Amino acid sequence: MTAAISTLRATIAASLVDNALWSVFSFPPATPIANSIVVSPADPYVTPNNNSYNTIAPTANFNLNGIEEMLVAMFNKLSASSIVYNVGDVSAPSVLNAASGDLLTCSMQVSVLTSWS
Repeated sequence: MTAAISTLRATIAASLVDNALWSVFSFPPATPIANSIVVSPADPYVTPNNNSYNTIAPTANFNLNGIEEMLVAMFNKLSASSIVYNVGDVSAPSVLNAASGDLLTCSMQVSVLTSWS
């Protein structure tokens, strides 16, 4: 399934919902909280990709910020979704100094084949 680039953040966030384990944000919250997943643009954010077809579709790249023990559950949620994605490297955990306190975070690169509308 390809999702429109205009609704892609919400589509990814919806596929990762697990209220018993974490909170999911389709945009970075003003104040990050523990046990949360944040869908945020990566760099590059959009890459045109023809995916071996005659038309060009955009590939959108996101960073999903979370904690180590959530990674397996996140992979399972993504694999159960109908999103066409490719997962890249996962960064080493690091400490984020936020207004709400220090949070242990890591980033998981996810590329999603999407559509223009």
